[in-house]
Parts: sequence; C-alpha cells; structure tokens
Amino acid sequence: MQRSKTTNLKEEQNNLSNLAARALMTIQEQHLAAPESPVLLMVSGGSDSTALAYIAEELHKAGYLGELAMLHVNHHLRGDDANIDAAFVENLAALLEIPLFRCDIDVAAEARRTGDNVEAVARRERYLAANEALNSLCLHAAAPVSEGRIFTAHTQDDRVENFYMRSIVGTGPGGFRSMLYKNLPVVRPLLDTNRETLRTYLQERKESELPVTTDDEGNLWREDATNAHTDRFRAYVRHEIVPLAKERNPQLLETLCRSMNLIADEDDLLESMASEIAQTHIDWLAFPDAQNEGQPDTSAGCVIKPAFGEVPLPLQRRVCFSVLQRILGVDARIETASVQAVLDAFEHNRPKGGYVTNIQGNLAVSANKQGVRIEPMQAFRARRKRGE
Repeated sequence: MQRSKTTNLKEEQNNLSNLAARALMTIQEQHLAAPESPVLLMVSGGSDSTALAYIAEELHKAGYLGELAMLHVNHHLRGDDANIDAAFVENLAALLEIPLFRCDIDVAAEARRTGDNVEAVARRERYLAANEALNSLCLHAAAPVSEGRIFTAHTQDDRVENFYMRSIVGTGPGGFRSMLYKNLPVVRPLLDTNRETLRTYLQERKESELPVTTDDEGNLWREDATNAHTDRFRAYVRHEIVPLAKERNPQLLETLCRSMNLIADEDDLLESMASEIAQTHIDWLAFPDAQNEGQPDTSAGCVIKPAFGEVPLPLQRRVCFSVLQRILGVDARIETASVQAVLDAFEHNRPKGGYVTNIQGNLAVSANKQGVRIEPMQAFRARRKRGE
C-alpha cells in the first residue's frame, strides 16, 4: 500500500502546473509545511492570493498539504469595492470547495479609537483573525495547532519592495533579508515567484478552460485601486523606485532576492550566536501580572550580566534587540535609540554604575556592578523606594 501511495504522489507531482511545482519546491526546501499540515489561506481577492488559492488546491489534491480553509478579512476601507472583493472570494471558495472564514472589521473606526495607523491596525486585526481561524481549522482537522500553517501570498515583488522601503527609513539587525519564508505559523510559499508569473498563471488557467472565478466584469482577480496611489509608501516604492531599478537591471527581482538569501544565511548564523549569548548572559525577571491574577510574567524584564560587556558589539546589538522584542511583544517597533540606550549602560566593557534612563515610554534601564537591568518603570520606582 505504501508503494502504491508513493507512486500515486509521484504521478500527481508530474501533473502539477509549473507554478504549483515551484511552490512545492519552496515548501519542501524551506520546510514550510508537511503533507498533513492543516493550511489556512489568507485570500484578499487580488491576483497573488487568488493564484495562491488555486495552487494550494492543486497541492492539497496531490497530497502535499492537509485540510484547507480560506480567510477573507473585509476591512471596510474601500466602500462597495470591498464588498465586491468579499463576494469574489466567496465564489472562489465555493468553486474550489474550500471552507471560508469571513471576518468584517471597521478598521478606520478602530484606528480612530486607538489612535494607531490604519495600515498597522488592519495588519494586526488580520492576523488576529487568522490565528483564530487556524485554531478552528486545526480543531476540525483533529490536528495540533502547532502543525497548522497560515499561507500568505507574498512574492518576490513584495520582498524587493520591503528591501527598498527599509533602505529609505532604516532597519535593524537582519532587516535587509526582508521577508522570512517562515515566521511561526505564517509561511510564504510564493516568495520565490514574481507577481507577473502569477498573473500569467491565472490567464493560462482560463485559456486552458480550467475552473476559474471572475467578477461581474470578467476579471480573474480583484484590483485594489489604492495600489496606484503613490502617496502611500509601498505604492510609491512599487510604482516609482522599482521600475527605475528594473530599467538598469531587468532581472532585478531574481538578483536582489538572491542577494537577500545570502544575507539571510549570514543573519541566521548571527542569530544563532546571539541566542547562545543570550542564554549565557541574560537572567529573566518575573513580575506580578495584573491581567493574569498576579501570576508571574517572565518576559517583563531582565538583568544583563556584567560579562556581556565583553561580547562583540554587533552581537550585543542583536541580543539587545531580541531582549526588547521579547519584553515589548512581537508586534512592537523596537527603536534604534532604545537598543543604543541599553548598550550605553556599559562602559569599558563593564556596567556603568549609576546609569539610569527611560526607553520606549515605559521601560527603565539601570546599571550597577551586578549588571544592567531592564524593567517596567513602575517596578523600577518601587524597587528604588524600597532602597534596593
């Protein structure tokens, strides 16, 4: 039976479209998902995510992916067009017989309530919805949540745009590797493919009379009109900077992504070294967690041991960045000035006695001969009041 199953899988692989075979190669080379992995597809209705849905369905039928579901989040930012996008995705899910999770969020209202950037709110809410949907999918598939995956349709184009955006505004350690193939449950199986290839794939499906979904105007995907607005940073990079770079190098996407993969290999090595240093030189502190009935929150603060001052500066930066990320949360933006403020607590490779500063609005950094301490300002003040 096993031999027959293996033979069938090989036959199915030979029947995959070129694009599905390329996505499968990325999935296998980067260890993004296993054949039994339940997969949630994030589908907006744009060309990239629409192609992702067809490709994932191919791979599922061939036995390379587990149970599938789709998620569409309506941000209600584009009036009737947003509702038409949602209807398009509903039709796509019905065509492919993939269960659909639909989420409606008034992002503009939430941004007004919180005072946050609209795009940041949209991203946060989108991934909150995705994690909830993934939990439900894994429960239905009787699979551990740890085996579930969230597939997004990011491409070489997105990766290159991120590279130029970070070049303009600056970035921290590892930033120039741009997007990760895998970030916890979120994986990007199309990161070795460009947008033009995906759109060609959609056109070829139609010409080959394979099942496709179209909107009322016959479009194979939904175009977001805001993508053309160059007053938005990403759109500016997409329509102004990348085309100029392609004039000099028509193979820009492949060339730059290859360079970013080289950066990523070195970044992985440095991250591994920084992780080992953190295990040796960082003691984590526990503080009462008011939101969890006084239980300790072990990521609320830490003490960096004196010997950390002997660590090479590039690795010090990485450790400080990862420490602040753990304290503040994965979605927090770690300011370069905050990392430098922690490093400034060391002088001549040793903690600078009497050093005290405030970072990220609510964290205290202090130093004495026992080490450099990072903790919530409230905890710092309480400790000082006790004379510790």
